[in-house]
Amino acid sequence: MDAFTAGLLQRIKTAESDLTRARETGDDFLAEVEQAELEDLHRLAAEHGVAVSAA
Repeated sequence: MDAFTAGLLQRIKTAESDLTRARETGDDFLAEVEQAELEDLHRLAAEHGVAVSAA
């Protein structure tokens, strides 16, 4: 796995964790920000042929 792929997958994992935490704490604004970040990362992964496993 190259550095780009590893970094992208790590960023996705972090965004998923941050989104979960935001939802659990009731921080709606942060949840929206993290959801948008996660969507952008998934789009980037798809554009570069990086497979992202469903959690």
